[in-house]
Amino acid sequence: MARPPTAAQRRVIDAADPVTGRLRGTEAQLASLVRHGLAFRHPRPPHDHFLTPAGHRTREAAAQPRAAAPPEPEGVFAARVGGEETADGGPARVREVHSAWQGLLELRRMTNPDGAVDRPCGWERTHLVRAAALALEAAGHPPEGPDRAGYRVRATPQPEAVAVYAPEGERLRACAATLEQAGWQTGEYTEPRTRTRYLLASPRRV
Repeated sequence: MARPPTAAQRRVIDAADPVTGRLRGTEAQLASLVRHGLAFRHPRPPHDHFLTPAGHRTREAAAQPRAAAPPEPEGVFAARVGGEETADGGPARVREVHSAWQGLLELRRMTNPDGAVDRPCGWERTHLVRAAALALEAAGHPPEGPDRAGYRVRATPQPEAVAVYAPEGERLRACAATLEQAGWQTGEYTEPRTRTRYLLASPRRV
């Protein structure tokens, strides 16, 4: 895009669903975002509009200055990747995670060419850490906290792969099972220096 979004376009982008990228706005606003490569119109009824990867990057770039690491910007859902200073696990959080996971399944249905919901979609491949963490949190795995052992999801130098750490043994294997059920491929490895066991997880393509 040659120029930054207008104020009206920015409001539409900022109001997008943080997981699915579904947009709400006037036909003119949505059409303008499509022309600038920030949104696409889904070919299936009801023909909703969604952020493209460029649209997601624009949204996240604007949110970055407001984010106090590691918590997410206020009002924006983000899956717990592990290691956050605070991690509310109350009923409200459980509802948020469930809603986000259902939204992600719907995004899979609407954007995978065959409508499949058993494997990751394009959004997940461009947000690997958040996508893997959402699958784990939605399945009830606790993220690592200041006083709690749990999973940690981290980026890796490898394309389309994240590292997942968890207490070794049954809990690490349980994380692997959850990710495989969510459409990821996993393998268990050992870090040469620390001898720590971890999972290397990648979104499955078929």
